[in-house]
This record gives sequence, C-alpha cells and structure tokens, in this order.
Amino acid sequence: MPQTHLQDLSLYFHIPFCTQKCDYCHFYVLPEKDSFKQQLMTGLQLEWERVKPLTQGHRIVSIYFGGGTPSLLGVEAIAKILSWIEGSCHVLSTAEITLEANPENISLPLIKGYANAGINRLSLGIQSFDPQLLKILHRSHTAEKALQAVDEIASAGIKNISIDLMYDIPHQTLDQWQHTLDLAVQLPITHLSFYNLTIEPYTKFYKKKQDLERVVPDAETSLKMLSQGIQHLEAHGLRRYEISAFARGNYQSQHNLGYWTARPFFGLGPSAFSYREGSRYRNIAHLGKYLIALQSDKSPVDFEEKLDDDAHLRELLAVELRLMQGVDLFTFEKRHGPLSLSILAVMQRLIQEGFLQQSAQRFCLSELGKNFYDSVAAEIISESC
Repeated sequence: MPQTHLQDLSLYFHIPFCTQKCDYCHFYVLPEKDSFKQQLMTGLQLEWERVKPLTQGHRIVSIYFGGGTPSLLGVEAIAKILSWIEGSCHVLSTAEITLEANPENISLPLIKGYANAGINRLSLGIQSFDPQLLKILHRSHTAEKALQAVDEIASAGIKNISIDLMYDIPHQTLDQWQHTLDLAVQLPITHLSFYNLTIEPYTKFYKKKQDLERVVPDAETSLKMLSQGIQHLEAHGLRRYEISAFARGNYQSQHNLGYWTARPFFGLGPSAFSYREGSRYRNIAHLGKYLIALQSDKSPVDFEEKLDDDAHLRELLAVELRLMQGVDLFTFEKRHGPLSLSILAVMQRLIQEGFLQQSAQRFCLSELGKNFYDSVAAEIISESC
C-alpha cells in the first residue's frame, strides 16, 4: 500500500511488574518473578499474532511500554517485542518509543542497553523530591537517586526524558511542592507531567481514605499548587500543552497526543486498553487467565464498549479539549462527523459560564475551564445536557 495511504496507529504494552505496589496505585501489577515474565512474553507473542493482521494499512507512530515498571522486564525481552513489530509493520523512523521506569530500578548500563534496543524516550516516575512525601507514598527511591537517574538517562544518550510529579499528597505543603519544582526545572528533561493525587478504590490509601482526607491539602491550597506548578514550569521553558503535561520545544508526548486526538491504538498485555473504530476494549486483568485465553486461541478481551454516535462525539470532543490548542470545529467535524445541536448548545452555555472560549471555529478552555476541566468534560459527556 502506498505510504501516503497509511493511517497512523499507536501500540501500548502493559508490563505489570513492580518491586512493590505504591499505596495509591490502582493499576494491575504483579511482583517481579521470572515465571511471571515468561508467561507474559508467551502471552504477548500470542496476542501480537492476533493483532498483527489488524495493523496492516497503518504506520506505527508511537510505541509505549507502560505498567507497572516495564524496565524490570529486561533489555532482551523489550528488544524481542520491538523485533516482532519491526519485522511485520511499517514503523516510522521518527516513531516515539517510550519505556516507563522508576529511579531505583535503573542504572547507566541498563539504560544504554534499552537505548541500543530501540528505546528513544524514557518516562521516569519520580512523584516528589521530598523524603517525607516519598515515604508517605511508599516509594522505594530517594530524592538523590531520582536526580542521579535523570543524569544517567541523559548520559546514556537518550535525549527525550519525561518525569512524573504529584501534588495533593497527604501533609504536602506549598514549600515542599516549590522545592520539588525547583529541582525539576534544573534537570535535563524535555517533558514533565504532574497530577493531583486521587484516592482510588482498591488501593491501600482507599482503606484509610477518611483519615487521609483530613491531611491532604484543602481545595484552596490545591489550586495554589496547580497555579504554582504551571507558572514555575512555563517560566523555565516547559510549556503547558495539555491539562497535565508540559514540554520543551517540540517534545510533546506523541503517544499521549494520540489518546487526546482519537488516534487508534492497540493495547497488549493483561488489563491493557485498546481503541479503534469508535470502540473501546479492555483485556483480562489477570495474567493467568489472559494467557489461558490466548493459548486456547480466544481473544483476551473481557470488556468492549461501542458508543453510539452522539455519545462518541461528546467523548471525543471532551478529550480533545484537554489540549491547550483546543478544538478546531471544522477539522473535528471533518474527521468525526457533525456535532448535534444539543452538543453545540452545551458548548455555548459553557462559553457563557466562562469555562470555554471561542475564536472563529476554535473552542478551547478558558483559564477557569483549565482549573475545572473534569467538570467541563462531565458537562459535555453527560446524556442530560
């Protein structure tokens, strides 16, 4: 097929291994065991054989190894997965290939190994540079190890480095948040994401939710932390391009941009999500059952949701509004179809209420809307609008 006709596609691999599970984590994770790794690799290869024919007519623009802690899988295994893809798909020479890692699990030789295997972007889960807060989050690394890890990644020749930070941590102060921001902007990073801590069901934090809610920053302090983070990062060359993400130059996360603009993607591995042709899919969140399904020549998908046209458009619109550039209505409708009068009415109401602003055909979040994006998205998606 001529390259001009190839459609963009992303791939995600869920590598569920961790040395320990953080108290706030709600993802499907497993302890790092060789037997589990072997089962996962067997399952991923079987699933790839099922997915491979569906990638024809596409070009791979991003590959993302998430988890868990994918760096625990090992260089040889990651290289093998990439060889499957490159042996059967059109992978762009500029494709972004990301590996998530934690500071305590990486070293300079290991990073060089991953770089030689084809990893060109590394995303490091730091969360905080404050020892007290790292202990509260039950993180294994120290602030010193986190700083060292970033320097080692840069020394290994990986130029595209992202870190994750967190605010609204129990007992966190504005000064502690500022200290973390001060250290972050001095690092040789190209990308930074920060999120407010949410206490999710089925986590250790959830079991003590009432106690924790008394010691997390209040709503006013949380907004100050958000504003403080945005202003400090942008003052140091990290431009906010999405609700939670900042980048230097053109180093926006190409993989995440695909999520926000409805690029189809296949998720492989237990608990992984996929999206294509207006439907969402989720794999079984259990390694053993995932493998049994694939060895029985059955799909590992245990959840599928096909949205009706109106609901699908509402969701696509709400998600794309995460981007600071907003949504160009002409381009959006050309890609996805016309918005209904009821959706347009919601948009106009949100403009009148000060959450959205419009310039010609482009809608984007106002400063108020950026602070309350979740509420804006809920209004757009809501069936009752």
